[in-house]
Amino acid sequence: MNGRSINRKKVLFISSLGGHLTQLLQLKSLFVEYDYHIVTEKSIITEDLSKQYQMSFLAYGARNYLFKYIFKFSYNIFKSLYYFLREKPDVVVTTGAHTAVPTCYIAKLFGKKVIFIESFAKTSTPTLSGKLVYPIADLFIVQWEEMLKHYPKAVYGGSIY
Repeated sequence: MNGRSINRKKVLFISSLGGHLTQLLQLKSLFVEYDYHIVTEKSIITEDLSKQYQMSFLAYGARNYLFKYIFKFSYNIFKSLYYFLREKPDVVVTTGAHTAVPTCYIAKLFGKKVIFIESFAKTSTPTLSGKLVYPIADLFIVQWEEMLKHYPKAVYGGSIY
């Protein structure tokens, strides 16, 4: 047996640092309902959070330095594949951003469900991550009704705060 509780779905939660992770952690009531694992970028804050939550880390990759970012992003794609294969999730849930997009596509390649929650901070324009994941998401949730004009198949879920 792989350590998974019988009949419990395995959910991989993934996001980048900052507000995206803050929003993802608003879903912590789900952590007790599912076998979960969180993937985010490594920082002092997330290393501390790993004492509370089951977490793995990707390299932090701000887009300020494009050349460095390309290498870190490429590295994170392979590391995301490793985490995906190790955790074997049934569902991937993400609040974005860049670090989460490859995992969503990996999940689809393996026939798994993808749930994307568009950022609370985006009230009238879509995020790049949202635009990239929208076509493959099984469930796409927006937190502002105005965002439905950008994502007509989305579900308005209201604020997760």
